[in-house]
Amino acid sequence: MTTIDWNNTTPIDPADLPAVITRHIAAHHAHDIDAEMACFGQGATVTDDGQTYTGTAEIRAWLGRATSEYSYTIEVAGASRADVLHYDVVQRLEGDFPGGTVDLHYRFTLADGSTVVDLQIGV
Repeated sequence: MTTIDWNNTTPIDPADLPAVITRHIAAHHAHDIDAEMACFGQGATVTDDGQTYTGTAEIRAWLGRATSEYSYTIEVAGASRADVLHYDVVQRLEGDFPGGTVDLHYRFTLADGSTVVDLQIGV
């Protein structure tokens, strides 16, 4: 597995993100779990808040909790590219969670440009 240096990426316009990431972001913002799940490949993993979720059932359960635990708005604050399969999207969340505002990095690994196989979420 290739190690990505997320501190050495090239800034890009969010409009230039691959279509699967754009679909994922739109579905996430709309709290559309089915549309968001359609972006993940077989055996995908998501790591959020130090916890890793693997496969469809675990990711779907995580999404259900993530969308119902707090009320928040999301806006894309920036994007960058490490290479053709690795993208970092900074999203600003504002809501009723502790701290009220946070910029989170959504670091996507794509399998073939059309499916997300790994998503790492963190500050």
